[in-house]
Amino acid sequence: MPRKSTRLTFAVLASGAGVFSMLQSLIAPALPTVQHALDTSQATATWVMTAYLLSASIFTPILGRVGDLIGKKRTLVAVLSVVAVGCLLAALAPTIGVLIVARVVQGVGGALFPLSFGIIRDEFAPSQVSGSISNLSAVIAAGGGVGIVAAGPIVSALGYRWLFWIPVAIVAVTTLIALRYVPESPNRAAGNVNWLGAGLLSAWLVALLLPLSQASVWGWGSARVTGLFAAAVVLFALWLLAEARSRTPLIDLRVMRLPAVWTTNTAALLFGAGMYAIWSFLPGFVQTPGSAGYGFGSSVTAAGLLMLPMLLAMFFSGVLSGRLEPVLGAKTLLTAGAALGALACGFLALWHDEQWQVALVAGVFGLGIGLAFASMANLIVGSVPADQTGAATGMNANIRTIGGSIGAAVTSVLVTGHLQPSGLPYESGYTHGFALLALLCLAAALAALLVPARRTAISPARARSTEDQAAVPVRVRES
Repeated sequence: MPRKSTRLTFAVLASGAGVFSMLQSLIAPALPTVQHALDTSQATATWVMTAYLLSASIFTPILGRVGDLIGKKRTLVAVLSVVAVGCLLAALAPTIGVLIVARVVQGVGGALFPLSFGIIRDEFAPSQVSGSISNLSAVIAAGGGVGIVAAGPIVSALGYRWLFWIPVAIVAVTTLIALRYVPESPNRAAGNVNWLGAGLLSAWLVALLLPLSQASVWGWGSARVTGLFAAAVVLFALWLLAEARSRTPLIDLRVMRLPAVWTTNTAALLFGAGMYAIWSFLPGFVQTPGSAGYGFGSSVTAAGLLMLPMLLAMFFSGVLSGRLEPVLGAKTLLTAGAALGALACGFLALWHDEQWQVALVAGVFGLGIGLAFASMANLIVGSVPADQTGAATGMNANIRTIGGSIGAAVTSVLVTGHLQPSGLPYESGYTHGFALLALLCLAAALAALLVPARRTAISPARARSTEDQAAVPVRVRES
């Protein structure tokens, strides 16, 4: 039974995870402002996003595993403290170099997702777990939307530094409450951190994500891009070998091979590609001046408001999924969420001449995001051993991020591959990009159909043996 107020615990987890999710998208609309204020180039300013992405991809699974080993509450408080320091450093940053370092520090907060899911699983009553995970997923999904919507008004009214001052205050208060009221989870994994595995994981993630994020600047055929992709393949193979041979792997590959886990992760990769690309390119589409033959010439603030239906729909469907999951099952909700994403992108590829069409698409896609986020988390948490929750949910978040990087990179090639004499993309670039995203979301829905029709839940009696937990389902429930 919960030892302290689960409502207060949930509020702490939602505040931390929501702020981190917001930080992912909050700075993107303000990059031109940051570039001008800190007197830097556009290529250098993009590192404000890239550094955050790389840092989060490294720390999310590693610190998720650390939480499984030494205690999720202890790790949560440490991560929140680091995020607060990162936001403070960013708010005070006198140069672009300092701001990039601050974003690396903020990226540590990626671990808040797996740690929060693990704490819910450990501390909440069984009847509360699925609904609480869905509600937290709704907050995480909506956090990214809040960043897109709120960035313009905050920068216009207060200046770009307040994009970090506001999170400083929220995270500092959240840290103090977490230290006092969040209970320490009793479930601990055996062993210690496999630092060789952690190093190789970090290396192949950087080698993969760095060229994906910088290829538009370096050139897809450049030696740096092709060399890093080749290095990523080699490092990934070495990581698999190191993890398979380790007695205490960072990521237990036996758990990753569970049918419910690998199918959910495949859907996460494909849906993430569509989701992050929409977040990246739809605001740019509506901000394109009408002289290009499309677009609405919207300001940053107006573009954010046009995305408001997505924010509201994400939160609504995420919360609703917690009520629907016991009836329909997480597999059905994941399939429906991905299908809604495909429908939205397909509609956008065909009809985007009026602002109401874009707003409608944003709302439909938001419904899909809310359902998909919540169901992915529930499928992973319900399928892995308790002492693997942090690492498994951390990898799921990472795989979604990898998909997002791939989707954004490929869409960027389609959108910016051929430019008008004015330097603006042709409408066909966006049309082809949205059509591709529709296919990716459709593929995610097909992958979701492969998720087993039954979800396993691990018996406490098995909690002493990772191998048994990974191999033996002891209680099943229709999903």
